[in-house]
Amino acid sequence: MEISAGELNRATLSRQLLLERAPLSVPEAVRRVVALQAQHPASPYLALWNRLRDFAPAELDAAFTDRTVVKATLMRITLHAVAAEDYTDFRAAMQPTLYASRLGYRFAEAGLTPADAHALVPDLLAFAERPRTSAELQAWLVERLGEEKKDGAWWGLKGYAPLQHAPTGAPWSFGHRPSFVRAGPGPLPGPGREGDAEALRTLILRYLAGFGPASVADVTQFAMLQRTPVRTALRALGGAVEELQGPDGSTLFDLPDAPRPPADTPAPPRLMAMWDSTLLAYADRSRLIPPAYRPLVIRNNGDVLPTLLVEGRVAGVWRPADDGIEATAFEPLPRPVWDALAAEAHSLRALLSEREPGVYGRYGHWWKKLTDADADVRVL
Repeated sequence: MEISAGELNRATLSRQLLLERAPLSVPEAVRRVVALQAQHPASPYLALWNRLRDFAPAELDAAFTDRTVVKATLMRITLHAVAAEDYTDFRAAMQPTLYASRLGYRFAEAGLTPADAHALVPDLLAFAERPRTSAELQAWLVERLGEEKKDGAWWGLKGYAPLQHAPTGAPWSFGHRPSFVRAGPGPLPGPGREGDAEALRTLILRYLAGFGPASVADVTQFAMLQRTPVRTALRALGGAVEELQGPDGSTLFDLPDAPRPPADTPAPPRLMAMWDSTLLAYADRSRLIPPAYRPLVIRNNGDVLPTLLVEGRVAGVWRPADDGIEATAFEPLPRPVWDALAAEAHSLRALLSEREPGVYGRYGHWWKKLTDADADVRVL
């Protein structure tokens, strides 16, 4: 069965609740969309505002507080907000990547080995049974390893150990100075770099539910895993997945009964959060980002600017302004689209006014480097 580029786009938008805001609770929505990029504290809130009808930020605050939604280092070794029930499998599937990335480099340069990590983790987690600041956890490491090893040890363990971020207060539950708490019940990471095959299959099925259809390369991009174990896991899933032929002839995998709306399904404009997961979940990002615009919205250091989504694809970027939302369109947009974006901007300003009107302000320098001379800039 073949699937077109337009159908791929609408499949993603449908599963990511971007074709129509859904009447779901926050925990239900987070589980539906699988994972929300949470590198910036505001981004999960803006992501859910784009996806939920009558979104109440306080509901996400509550979900973080009671830990039905948790924030932790997971896929792509970056911070994600996920449903608590998904965390254990996602963390177990990520073991090979976290082992390789966190227990080398600065950790090894401090004179520490993976064996040292596995000796430290149980006691570290016992200390983090209640929320601990970075300073408290580093002081704990100094007592055991000495000052000279502290920085390298903490660099590795804060991503490798099963720690979750603990809410630290306004405006977005988490600030830029994190606190950490032990993850809920679940096995400790094993002493080796091998992943959990069953957990990997679960991660793949959850990914396909939220982002499919997708290729092996897409799955590995989403999680930052090796292709061989991903291929092995897909083969082991048998009839739980089906194969499709993508528009470029590539093999794509999907759940048999997953929604795939027609390519002409209306897609309303959206003001997407910075680092929105839909823009980072594929090896082939042209599903949502026209190739010409990719260097404008994804900067060399990995920053992904907040974007305008028009007809399901990135058409520009946005940022707060003193008197509205400044929208920069990389292409001519018809008046009805500008009107719809203005309505979105009005709603977004209402949300931001209660939390952080100048959200993402520290990234404003990127706007000076936008190179599209034909951009249409308007304050909505």
